[in-house]
Amino acid sequence: MELYSTLETLLTTSAPTDKIALFREFYDAYRCGDTTRDSATKPIVFTHPSYREHCTIIDPKEVPRRTKLNTSHGQILLLHAIAHIEYSAIDLALDAVYRFRDCGEKFEMDWLVVADDEVRHFEMIESLLKELGSYYGEYPVHDALFEASMRTLDLHERMAVVPRYLEANGLDATPLILRKLQPHASDPMIQKIIAALHVILDEEIDHVRKGDVWFEYACQGEGKDTSSYFEIIEKHYPNSFPRKIDINCVARAKAGFDKDELARISLTEC
Repeated sequence: MELYSTLETLLTTSAPTDKIALFREFYDAYRCGDTTRDSATKPIVFTHPSYREHCTIIDPKEVPRRTKLNTSHGQILLLHAIAHIEYSAIDLALDAVYRFRDCGEKFEMDWLVVADDEVRHFEMIESLLKELGSYYGEYPVHDALFEASMRTLDLHERMAVVPRYLEANGLDATPLILRKLQPHASDPMIQKIIAALHVILDEEIDHVRKGDVWFEYACQGEGKDTSSYFEIIEKHYPNSFPRKIDINCVARAKAGFDKDELARISLTEC
């Protein structure tokens, strides 16, 4: 298998079953050393997300609100939103390998491990959706994560925005969701959702940590200080800091954020 052409196919494959089957075939070949690299090809800039043919895309403000978590419908909307994040995250990880071709094998391996995690997360959440009689694509989704990736076409900005901002925000948001679910923890489905979210939260710390490592690498390569992180986030997401919600200080620290960064990110002291 040729690495970059296969990744391009994966990044344009819409149906989850097709994408995941191809990814597993590719990843097995990659780990066995059965892939080649055509250095003459160049990455393209995608004009639309892979899931366009599978999901209806709407403005983020119009996505159905996730309320009444004690009902099947509320649980479906929550799981559908999480499934979309995880499905989008598969493409985000794959695009990093596809696009940033000069970072070496360690970079490839790091982000393919992330992609493999995201595939597993997606399947775990989709299985719960199916238990509730739903499926990924039943409800409309937004393309904010795809847009973020296509606005960050250099390594420095990509590592700042995707793992160190968007995924790190997930480290903050998941405990809030868990607290909302806790009053309904006697419901067997809520118990399954809580267990799945704990798995995702634990493993996303490592994803953000990988982003931290490669953000520092990009800073060194461009002769920039790591404080440039805040300039990048202000450019793409003005007035994001300090965060208006409590941040997950412990998870962010494990993921590589230092005390000075946490002090600038949070309204409250970590």
